[in-house]
Amino acid sequence: MDLFDRLAQNKGPLGQYSDIAHGYFAFPKLEGDVAPRMTFRGKKVLNWSLNDYLGLANHPEVRKADADGAARYGLAYPMGARMMSGNSDMIEEFERQLSSFVGKEDSMVMNFGYQGVMSIIDALLTRQDAVVYDSECHACILDGLRMSFAKRFVFPHNNIESCEKQLERATKLVEKTGGSILVITEGVFGMLGDMGRVKDIVELKNKFQFRLLIDDAHGFGTMGKTGAGVGEEQGVQDGVDLYFSTFAKSMASIGAFVSGPKKVLDFLRYNTRSQIFAKTLPMPIVYGNIKRLELLRSKPELRQNLWTIVKALQSALRERGFNIGAKSESPVTPVFLQGGESEAANLIVDLRSNYNIFCSVVLYPVVPKDVLMLRLIPTASHTLADVKETIAAFEAISGKLKDGTYKNAGLLPVMQALGIQPQTA
Repeated sequence: MDLFDRLAQNKGPLGQYSDIAHGYFAFPKLEGDVAPRMTFRGKKVLNWSLNDYLGLANHPEVRKADADGAARYGLAYPMGARMMSGNSDMIEEFERQLSSFVGKEDSMVMNFGYQGVMSIIDALLTRQDAVVYDSECHACILDGLRMSFAKRFVFPHNNIESCEKQLERATKLVEKTGGSILVITEGVFGMLGDMGRVKDIVELKNKFQFRLLIDDAHGFGTMGKTGAGVGEEQGVQDGVDLYFSTFAKSMASIGAFVSGPKKVLDFLRYNTRSQIFAKTLPMPIVYGNIKRLELLRSKPELRQNLWTIVKALQSALRERGFNIGAKSESPVTPVFLQGGESEAANLIVDLRSNYNIFCSVVLYPVVPKDVLMLRLIPTASHTLADVKETIAAFEAISGKLKDGTYKNAGLLPVMQALGIQPQTA
């Protein structure tokens, strides 16, 4: 069969819905300044799907730094991969500031988070090694492991007893191969909002020899006394051997970094393929990210504002009987409801079209069948009035879900929202 013909016939688990999902349920276009109120399909909506925890995307000092950086450097500089011709004093200064903030000896700024994690795993592990990891790790970690020749040992999400058993198995393996063990987990798991059991894993170092890598994309800037992440939050930052995060969440930017011992960072600089063979971050982004880090460190009120909204939203949901999971310990706020795919489609259309609330919806296989999960990301830019408006809307849609309104509506509301004309006899 021709390759392209096969792709057209089998679009994949998500792509099979592309004809009706595209532009509304998938690949929606939120337009205007990044803010709690944005435009969706020509209509203002209250947006709970922002990667902007601290409200820095539209902070005037950030906007000025971004503009100044673009005017001063343009998007081309530095030209090339960092190893060849793309290094600069400013990138190295940024790395020193990041190291100081997260309490590590050295750091490496990376061009992208997803590729960065994959390449770190690829660089660290050989076929003689073993890797023990949480089953709910992000796709970037799983893809990195798929590339690796190391022996994989997975433990059920946050199950420390199983993690210990997998470490026992991994230890027996590396005793034979002469290899090493790497444990990987996340600081905050971005779907359910619970923290990785980093402290408990660090304590296992008393029984086993391994190194620990955590991906703290959702914890950096939001968790811990100073915002230095989950290691700080749980009091074990020194026990985290390699600390990785992106700039895409709390800093509302792009790029990533990894921090740890200088000897390891020296190795990664010369062996991380996604950095050796790809262009470095453009200087305006580095310039703007330095300002973001400055504000993150010097304005704790941004984090305080975030947590005011988080606590108001989560407590109001719980008080009204909504299931947000027992595990949410971070700003990530999942809301679990009972319903199938057609009910989920009608609920989302109603929520966006009639209540002007925009949030992400997650269905099977990410959650069990007949469960739909609404995922809300509070930010420092949201207000208590936004919370009140959202709670009222959620109470209304929950009532409709329970009384069968969405189940009995058929596909007509969805078709109307998508601009599809129903077929007539």
